[in-house]
Amino acid sequence: MKQGKQLIRFDWAMKKLLRNKANFDVLEGFLSELLSEDITIKKILESEGNKEDKNDKHNRVDIFVENSKGELLIIEVQNSKEYDYFHRILYGTSKAITEYIGEGDAYAKVKKVISITIAYFDLGQGKDYVYHGITQFKGIHQGDVLHLAQVQKETYEVDETYQIYPEYWIIKVDKFNNVIQDKLDEWIYFLKNGKLPENYTAKGLSEAQNKLDEINLTDEEKAAYKAYLKRLRDIASEQHTKIVDAKKLIEEALTKSIKKHLKREKLTIEEIAEDFEVSIDFIEKIRQDMSKI
Repeated sequence: MKQGKQLIRFDWAMKKLLRNKANFDVLEGFLSELLSEDITIKKILESEGNKEDKNDKHNRVDIFVENSKGELLIIEVQNSKEYDYFHRILYGTSKAITEYIGEGDAYAKVKKVISITIAYFDLGQGKDYVYHGITQFKGIHQGDVLHLAQVQKETYEVDETYQIYPEYWIIKVDKFNNVIQDKLDEWIYFLKNGKLPENYTAKGLSEAQNKLDEINLTDEEKAAYKAYLKRLRDIASEQHTKIVDAKKLIEEALTKSIKKHLKREKLTIEEIAEDFEVSIDFIEKIRQDMSKI
């Protein structure tokens, strides 16, 4: 199938459309390709983070679901940069675990939680665009991985220790280079570009093509969607302004320090440039500006 028209953003669709049971197939397709197994959504769960907030300036969008195996999946889209985002992911999974175990229940009743982040900013440092995090216990002397005993496997119906603990998926959308290598990449292409790749075969994308077309929105939904896009543009503009202002302040402080060194005349221009990690031309410009005063 050829590349289609522009579709509505996936993050807005999660807030408005994908919470409808009739549209679960779109979300199920994405989860199936990401987790490499057939996922069936049992129900949408409610939590503080799963409620829409029109005043949310960071545009945090998450959806909290339970699959047919009783696992809890948190899917979150983050559009703006947050340095403590890793901490927030940890808090989210921990909160889900404590919310969904009853008082007096055995620890064996702890739910498996899978946290999925779709990040539209450069989270952390790394060359890849999809990261998977699990918990493993590794021997510090022998280097072996601690496995479950056979009785634990049979009792709790899991094969490995990490399957008990939360798992984390981070998709860094902006790092994707639009080169499609597998079905998950087809989804990431859509997440990044808002349109489907040519000849796609990934689960859920045909449903997305039909259900996430702006032409199918009601007038009220279209107005809400346009307002959402405007809010994203406003946030991007605000962040850009803050970055420009910060750079200006840094340059002003740097220039002030360099002027002091030039007035003392104890170091050469080359030495000053090396100390401040700037170009000689930058130092020369400051010196020329000082001579005009």
